[in-house]
Order: sequence, then structure tokens, then C-alpha cells
Amino acid sequence: MNVFYEEDGSFKVASIMSEAESSMQIESVSGKRSKIKAANVLLRFEAPLSGFLETAQAEAEKLELDFLWECCGESEFNFEDFAQEYYGKKPTHLEAAAIAIRLHSAPVYFNRKGKGRYKAAPADILKAALAGLEKKRLLAEKMAGYVEQLKALTMPEEIMQKRDMLIYEPDKNAFEYKVLDTAAGALHLSHLKLLHACGAIPSVHDYHLGAFLREYFAKGTDFTDAQMSAMPADISFDLPMAEAEAFSIDDSTTTEIDDAFSMRQLDNGVMCVGIHIAAPALGVAIDSELDIAAMHRLSTVYMPGHKITMLPESAIRPFSLDAGQIKPVLSMYLHVNPDFTIAQRHSKVELIKVAENLRHDTLEPYFNETTLAADSGHPYWSKLLFLFNLAESLEKARGKYDPTKPPQVDYNFYVNDGKVSIVGRHRGSPMDKLVAELMIEANSQWGALLASSQVPGLYRAQSGGKVYMTTKAEPHQGLGVAQYSWSTSPLRRAVDLINQRQIMSVVQNQPPVYPQNSDALTTHMRNFELTYKAYSEFQIRMERYWCLQYLIQENVQEIHATVWRENLVRLDNLPYMTKVYGLPELKTGTRVSLQVQEVDTLMMDLRTKFIQVLENEAVVADVPVADDENEVEAA
Repeated sequence: MNVFYEEDGSFKVASIMSEAESSMQIESVSGKRSKIKAANVLLRFEAPLSGFLETAQAEAEKLELDFLWECCGESEFNFEDFAQEYYGKKPTHLEAAAIAIRLHSAPVYFNRKGKGRYKAAPADILKAALAGLEKKRLLAEKMAGYVEQLKALTMPEEIMQKRDMLIYEPDKNAFEYKVLDTAAGALHLSHLKLLHACGAIPSVHDYHLGAFLREYFAKGTDFTDAQMSAMPADISFDLPMAEAEAFSIDDSTTTEIDDAFSMRQLDNGVMCVGIHIAAPALGVAIDSELDIAAMHRLSTVYMPGHKITMLPESAIRPFSLDAGQIKPVLSMYLHVNPDFTIAQRHSKVELIKVAENLRHDTLEPYFNETTLAADSGHPYWSKLLFLFNLAESLEKARGKYDPTKPPQVDYNFYVNDGKVSIVGRHRGSPMDKLVAELMIEANSQWGALLASSQVPGLYRAQSGGKVYMTTKAEPHQGLGVAQYSWSTSPLRRAVDLINQRQIMSVVQNQPPVYPQNSDALTTHMRNFELTYKAYSEFQIRMERYWCLQYLIQENVQEIHATVWRENLVRLDNLPYMTKVYGLPELKTGTRVSLQVQEVDTLMMDLRTKFIQVLENEAVVADVPVADDENEVEAA
């Protein structure tokens, strides 16, 4: 005897080996033996077991569902009874099994009510269900068509319309995401790789930029009309005029010139050195449209070839220390003795004429390590030499002077028409040290002024290797100063603008803009710390992008590098570190040659292969530096 039974939602057939009251031992066509419940058995039959189920399924496929539904009526029914009514006679076991299989396969038409029992779905529910099935069928056909287009690297217009969602905020429940996921899986590609191959990411640079803008500039980078018109074009200030003219030292791409210097000879060989900082605090009123914009952006965003300024151009130009113009400044004057010790310091708010904007690229040939001994012929050489000697004296006073320190390299990126050039400059060069040390002096001493006047400010501090921001004057161990307040870049950083307001209140003997225990001051500090870190990480990411783009642009096939640790290396002439899988175990500092195998700017990935160790080559210490070294920003 054989049985037709249900197990795990499907129908099966087997021969009975033995039978108990509520169960039986059976053997399938394949010879597998098992135990089933007697309650699961729908039919017993003597017909040959082999081919029974296949024949019943073939017969079931011939049965038209709509006709079966019309025939069964509204009452609940048993499949065998319905088979007898359908065939007009006592059904064979094959016919009864076919009816059971067909009824079971169509839950939309027939609701199951128990073992072998069904009930026809109501007409309105059936209609809605069939419409839903048809919709799913059409959607499946549509998806299949779109998947084939994507596999052929063609982007369907409907998918393209959801480009931003697919790239930046994938919704796994969306139809477009499912299409992309299916095609990407078939091609063994990541979603981004497939989108790029299909033309949905025409610019890899803009893709990386777009991810940042969506998070930090969701409403765009443009300023509002109110913000751009907040500063009067003919703004003037009733301030005393400085006795000396100033000059600045900046990179050629700098347009927000925050700082400048002046020199004036006093009696007894004393030199009066002026450190002059642009004074937007005089024009950007607290809680004004401009202030709200500055406190929202918190900093200028830098990236190779582009920047997003903290203030609109209409607010930058009246204060930027541009050559040939008279501008308001917050000045710190140092009375420097012939031995370069500082005899006196005082600060004031004033106007100053800017005589010259010196630029790194044109100044460096005339003022570098090799031109310190004799006049190079540059009109500012003697002034620069004096300031450099003062800078070294200040560095020694901080306990940070180390002439044996290996040279480190900073890199400037210049992007023109999509082509990048990456220029290395030795950190600690005379003009770098000059600017850096005078900025440290100003930031440290103005921080001390705020502290001694019991006026709160925003400070950078370092203790135990950890750098953090605080509203109290605390030591910065890395820089070797008792306190350090960012104050020298008020056109480009909100913290500096805030501190400038506080410093000016002390210098001009007025109540501080932010009083003790100011909630606004603490809020701005916290927001700035998080945002500035994100901006910095973005800048590093874009610099890495341009490093990879440079390798593609110059068709670099082989590159030299220095082992940093384990399989991590630093590339020559580029601020880029990467892992080299398969790199043999080598000492830190070992010079190696690498084959460039793949450069992927989309996924920010560089794949290289070790070629050989380079013998007898000096190591240039252009490795990443500690946070304390990065505290100094040479305008």
C-alpha cells in the first residue's frame, strides 16, 4: 500500500513499511525510510509509486484555476468530494491527488481550512489579490529588464532619477535599490562601482565632495542675500593709524589674509615688532546675520583646488590685509632687545597700511636656509632675517628648539582644469618658522591677557598627549606654552573670531561680549571641535583623492616608499600612506620600490606590489606629525 501525504507544506508519496495507530514507517521512491504522522496522509492507493507524483502534477497543471473557483461554491469543502463533483464520477487516486495539488498551489483562490479542506476566496478579495499578483508580475518583468540594462552597463532613466538615494542614502526596500543590488550581485561589483560604470557617477571628485556637502551644507554653500549684504561696502573705522606699514607672508592661493607684520626701530637698539591680525570682530556683530553664518559654518573648509569660506566675500574683503590698503587690525607689539629677548608687550586696536603681500613661491628663492648668511637682494631680506632670528629665540624660550630634528615635508596641492600638481616644502624653513613662532607668541600672550583679566576665551590645551579645547587657560605641553588661544585667523575660524571679540574688550576696556560662564561660549566651543575635526578629515580625504589622481595623471608605474611599520608605507613625494600586502618583514625606515597595480579613486584604494629594497638611500622624514605640531597654522 502507498500513501499520498503532506509534509513541510508540500505533497509527497511513499510506500507503507509498517503502521501504528497514529503513525507509520514509510519508504520513498529513492529508498529513504522515515516516520510520518497518520494524520498527514491524504490518500492511500495501490497504483505504482514511481511516476505517480509527476503524473498528478502534470494533471494538476491542466486544471484552470478560474473554472475550479467558479465550480466549488461558497461553502467549505473536502478536496476528494470536490474532485468527484469536478470529474462527474468517483475520481481516480491520480485525479484526486491532482485536485489537491492544484487547490494547494493557489492560496489566492482557495483558503486552506484544515487537512484536505478548502474554501473559495470571496470574489472581491480574489479580485484584489489577483490585481496585486499582476502588479508584482509586471514589476518583476520591469525589474528583470532594468537588471539586464545595468548588466550591459546602461543606466535606465527611472533608476537614474534615484541616483542620490542609491549613492548616499540607500533604501534597501526601494525598487531601484533592489534592481541595483541584483545587477551588482550578478556582476560581482559593488553598488558604487556599477553606478560609476553606468555613468551615474560622472565625476568621482564630485561624488566625494557631494557626500560631504550633503552632511554639512545640505542647503548649499552659497550665502543668503542678507548675509552677503550685511557688511556696508564703504565701511570705515574711527581708529588711530599705526606708525609703521605692514607686510604679510602667505601661499599664493591665500585670499583671506589674516596676519601681517611690521617693524620700527626704537631707541637703545630696541626693535618694535608688530603682529597684526585682521579685525572682522569690528564689523561682524554678535547674533547678526553674518555671525549666525559664521557660527554655523565655524571654519573655512579647505580642499585642493577649492574652498568654502566661513564668511562671504563681501565680509572678507573689508578686513583681509590686502596690499596697498588701510585695514583695521588687532595688533600686538613686541619690544625686542638686541639679544632678541622681549622687554615689553602691549596690544591695541588700530588701522594699518599694508605695504606688501609676500608669497611663498616668489619669496622662497630669496629667503631660505642658504640665504641667511648674506643679503639675497630681496627688499625685505633684512626685516625677514631679523624676524627669523626672533623666531628662533622664541622657539628656544618654549624649549622646542632642536637643530638636529630631521627635516619634515609639507605639501601644497594646486589644481588647474582638473590637473593637479603637488609641491613639497620643508617644514621649518625660515619663512615657515618666522610665521609660526610669531603666531604662537600672539596666541599664547593673548590667551594670557584674557586669563589675567578674568575674561573667558577658547583655548587649545594638551595634557598627557591629549589635545582638547577648554574655556580656561591650561598648558599646551606640545607647544611648551602656559596657554594657547586660537586668535590669529578670525576670517577663517569662528574660535578666532570669538577670541578676538574677547581680546578687544580687554584692550578697549569694555565689558566682554561673552561673560563668565557663558552658555553661548561653551556651545560654540563644542560645535567647533566636532565640526573642525570633520572638516579636517574631509580635507585629508580629498588630498588622498588627488594623490591617487596624480598617480593616474602621471601614469606612475613604479614608486618608491619608506616602511612606516609592518606593511604600512609612506610614498615618496606624496602625503600618502598605504598598506602593501605581501610586503616582507622589514625594519621601519627601510626604502622600498613598489609596482603600482591598481589606482581606484572611487573607493580610495591603491594596490601595490613589492619589487625590491632600495639600498643606501637617505630617509626624508615626511611622515605624519603629532597634533601639537599641527596646532600652528601659518596663515
